[in-house]
Amino acid sequence: QYTRGTVTAFAPFDARADAEALRKAMKGLGTDEETVLTILTTRNNAQRQEIASAFKTLFGRDLVDDLKSELTGKFETLMVSLMRPAYIFDAHALKHAIKGAGTNEKVLTEILASRTPAEVQNIKQVYQQEYEADLEDKITGETSGHFQRLLVVLLQGNRDPDVGVDEALVEQDAQVLFRAGELKWGTDEEKFITILGTRSISHLRRVFDKYMTISGFQIEETIDRETSGDLEKLLLAVVKCIRSVPAYFAETLYYSMKGAGTDDDTLIRVMVSRSEVDLLDIRQEFRKNFAKSLYQMIQKDTSGDYRKALLLLCGGDDD
Repeated sequence: QYTRGTVTAFAPFDARADAEALRKAMKGLGTDEETVLTILTTRNNAQRQEIASAFKTLFGRDLVDDLKSELTGKFETLMVSLMRPAYIFDAHALKHAIKGAGTNEKVLTEILASRTPAEVQNIKQVYQQEYEADLEDKITGETSGHFQRLLVVLLQGNRDPDVGVDEALVEQDAQVLFRAGELKWGTDEEKFITILGTRSISHLRRVFDKYMTISGFQIEETIDRETSGDLEKLLLAVVKCIRSVPAYFAETLYYSMKGAGTDDDTLIRVMVSRSEVDLLDIRQEFRKNFAKSLYQMIQKDTSGDYRKALLLLCGGDDD
């Protein structure tokens, strides 16, 4: 269903030849990183899985284990992330976000706000299979309050289907949100959670327009004023993804690199998870909204083999 990725099936593809080239690149003293990064960033995920299986068949070795022992730092993290089967990628990221001391709310927010209902159902299923645990139980055990409630709503993956818009309901929802926020002393968070978590995308886009007409504010401004902390971030992420998922990820990438220091975990997660989905659209939004290309920002903000691999995943400059 997705054709806006920068990474597509490589042709002509030969899993055995790739496996042999990778073994040669990592065998003996020193590693030929160039070969490793070129192969892994130019094959799609399904092909990488075939390479891993050919690698095991030919050499009796685990490709991911070899990558971990031969590479280091962010470059290692990126290569290992590329080797994770696509359907496990999100489940794995969520598992790590709720494991151990402290929860990474940022990861929960980013994944659950941006994935389609079908993708959410898939993530829950894979989580159960891989980790023999219920994702919803795990998340509710680590979060609380309205933030937790909105996550649970999103985890149901039950957003209304997009089948035409009922203008009367649009008007009603916009009024309910207005009364729950701007017109109220305190905020009725539940109304925001229910409407933003369950209505269809096209319905909500109309609600946002109507809300602006009624209140004179963008819905984002109201959320900003009326809520705070993790709930605010999650509500804003949901609104941004309803407006445009690629624009949301363009902004996420921009802020992962802006200012001092880079949030490499976010940079890697987004580049890997969107590389076969909509990275071309993300690049377009990035160029439009931040007056520079994603390619240039990665170039300026990263270095070494890590930079080379990210630039290959990026797939080109938009200037």
